[in-house]
Amino acid sequence: MFDLKVINSVVQQLEEERGIPREKSLDAIATSLATAYKKEYGKKGQIVRASFDQNSGGVEFWQVKIVVDRDQVIMDGDEEATHEELKDAVTEDIKIRFNPEQHILIEDAKKIKRDAQIGDELIFPLEAKSDFGRIAAQTAKQVIIQKIRDAEKVSVMSEYGQKEGEIVSGTVERIERGTIFIDMGRAVGVIPYEEQIPNERWKTGDRIRAYLYAVEESPRGIVLKLSRAHPKLLAKLFETEAPEIAQGIVEIKAIAREAGARSKIAVISHDPHIDPIGSLVGQRGVRVGTVTSELSGEKIDIIEWNADNALFVEEALSPAEVVSIELDEKDHRAIVTVTEDEQSLAIGKGGQNVRLAAKLTGWKIDIRSVGGPKTEVKEGSAEEPKTEEAR
Repeated sequence: MFDLKVINSVVQQLEEERGIPREKSLDAIATSLATAYKKEYGKKGQIVRASFDQNSGGVEFWQVKIVVDRDQVIMDGDEEATHEELKDAVTEDIKIRFNPEQHILIEDAKKIKRDAQIGDELIFPLEAKSDFGRIAAQTAKQVIIQKIRDAEKVSVMSEYGQKEGEIVSGTVERIERGTIFIDMGRAVGVIPYEEQIPNERWKTGDRIRAYLYAVEESPRGIVLKLSRAHPKLLAKLFETEAPEIAQGIVEIKAIAREAGARSKIAVISHDPHIDPIGSLVGQRGVRVGTVTSELSGEKIDIIEWNADNALFVEEALSPAEVVSIELDEKDHRAIVTVTEDEQSLAIGKGGQNVRLAAKLTGWKIDIRSVGGPKTEVKEGSAEEPKTEEAR
């Protein structure tokens, strides 16, 4: 018999604090008891199982035998096989050595259970025991700890698997070699250096929000891959601020982002009465202002998406005004002409404006001024544009 108060208290604590279902904990206890029983009293090759009654504290043990046919076994050995190997032998017609502690022939099984079939499991009660040796008890402890760890992994994977693609928050635990480790409660979050916003500075104990883009299992437990630089973080922040996006009235069609510096976001409204840009900007700019503050002052250009590629490229180059646009469909290139006064605005500081426009639209963009040099930026390029004269 066991101290039911202690067991039920531990089981309840595991369920409430670690999210491990009561059934999983009780199964771990039963498995550990079966392991201890086999270690102390079992015979070679025996398959032992146990059931634990959480109401009475009683434990029952039984031996399991697999029903086999003579053609499936070699009748001259007692070599031990795993339970999985036994089942595979039955289903895949693989010959294994017969072991009376693991197998029972079909003709003998039918004497016990008339409708027995090959591959069935027959159970035989074992003498109840409660006194286990030190080694057996230690083995049982290891089994239950491992079972609970496995159950906790499944629980955490399930919980955070549902949050993948969402914004999560935690507390900065430590920073090592540029990587930020986040305490998420039941798991550890990691923000690699390349997924951070440049110039942001965090210290231990700070609360931080980030985009969860992957949930991975490692030898040390579940690791949550987080990002502050991911374009979808921007989308999720606006989804939180603008109900029109959450309701599907306004849709974010494309995002080009240089984290911490500047982003361009293209939106469209599925309701002619709703202004998509106004929905993201908010009254007196409160919505876009909130997002900008969350991203450490990152500037955000909001433009209206257009199915007309020429108009879309023109919008993407705002705030610069475009004189004309020619599209080269074969090379997927847009040749944009602006006035000399607007050229520097179209290109942007360090080529940022035209570079983001290329990422947003997916078009290679050539900027030409009336009577001036040409600037070319390929789709998604991170290089600074060069003028013809510089080349």
